[in-house]
Amino acid sequence: MMLKLKNPLVVFDLETTGTNIANDRIVEMALLKVMPDGTVEEKSRRINPTIPIPLETSLIHGIYDEDVKDEPNFKQVAKSLATWLEGCDLAGFNILKFDVPMLVEEFLRANVDFEVDNRKLVDAQKIFHLMEKRNLSAAYQFYCGKPLENAHSALADTQATYEVLMAQIDKYEGESVKDLLGKELGTIKNDMNILHELTNQKMVDLAGRMVYNDKGEETFNFGKHRGKLVSEVLQKEPSFYDWMMKGDFPLDTKRRLTKIRLRNNFG
Repeated sequence: MMLKLKNPLVVFDLETTGTNIANDRIVEMALLKVMPDGTVEEKSRRINPTIPIPLETSLIHGIYDEDVKDEPNFKQVAKSLATWLEGCDLAGFNILKFDVPMLVEEFLRANVDFEVDNRKLVDAQKIFHLMEKRNLSAAYQFYCGKPLENAHSALADTQATYEVLMAQIDKYEGESVKDLLGKELGTIKNDMNILHELTNQKMVDLAGRMVYNDKGEETFNFGKHRGKLVSEVLQKEPSFYDWMMKGDFPLDTKRRLTKIRLRNNFG
């Protein structure tokens, strides 16, 4: 099949120093330009982000500071890239929430005019989510092989969830589970303790504002202190505790934050 195109379509993906659009930078770009006649041109290059790449990020995409120290920074390639992208529509996986905003931000920092308002943006992830539903009715059809009657009735949903859970254990028992980074999480077993460990994120509070790191230490999971130890932040920046207590955070989050503060004798 050949895509029906009026304009060239550039399918692209970015590797970055992190996921913060405002502060993180691109370290690698891969772009595939599809012309209306079906011909394809590929570009791929690494970029010096001019800031350190966090180790945890390098472990994901395999690009370290040493790998990009001699590469051009984005500003040095921005004009030629903008010219190459001129008149092209854009496509990718999750580009609407991440890749496009990150790319535009880099162009703005480089003082290069790059607009997306006049381009078609196609997100394959969005199509995936629209077509392959991830709700209870879809799970019931997939695992139990029948449509869910009276969906959104509390009793029907509860009974369906029970059937889905049993079908999942029957289907996957003995299979290993890995996270998105390929890390082994365990094996599906008909054991509630094991299923609990597999399905529950290592969250300190129910809202996930604080999570446990690999060492079992509480860390912040949002904002400027993401990834930092809660105890260290509370010690070095006591006002952050007051800000959270006065802020629009769940009571459970405030309660658990207070416990950490008192446990460390910061209060």
